[in-house]
Amino acid sequence: MELTETHLPGCFIVEPKVFPDSRGQFVKLFSGEVFAKKGLTADFPELACSVSKKGVLRGLHFQLPPADHAKVVYCVEGKVLDAVVDLRVGSPTYGQGGMWEIDAARGNGLYIPRGFAHGFYVPVEKAVFVYKIETPWVPALDAGIAWDSANLDWPDRSPVLSDKDRKLPPLKDFKSPFRYQPR
Repeated sequence: MELTETHLPGCFIVEPKVFPDSRGQFVKLFSGEVFAKKGLTADFPELACSVSKKGVLRGLHFQLPPADHAKVVYCVEGKVLDAVVDLRVGSPTYGQGGMWEIDAARGNGLYIPRGFAHGFYVPVEKAVFVYKIETPWVPALDAGIAWDSANLDWPDRSPVLSDKDRKLPPLKDFKSPFRYQPR
């Protein structure tokens, strides 16, 4: 497994080894030892899963302190266009984002540190997306920013959104409680 830091400090692309054979393939999606060697969170007590159809956009979500969290995300069926935005005041990439294709066939994923908004778009018929999360979900601290307010190049300007996501404030109106801590 290889972890490659993106242009956003603390955000890593996860590239596991894929072992194909006549039955299909085997992929080790997570190794706490590999994450710990990079100084990353390796303790994820919650595991969540979403199933989405083509055209769905989920996000951009995060949890506010003191329940903010790092997470590792994977697609175990289909693929998604995964997006993050750095919300850490003082970060050299504050307000900037990135997008990566997360594909079940490749087994790749993304490590998202605390202080990032996260979302994804589904370009295929169905995607099953898995989240390893560092802290429990706290509904009162669940937050987000509008999907189209962070200068991300989404492939669809009219995605399928939840009512909650339609009402999220734009990035420019968000007063970030997150602070950049260089590793």
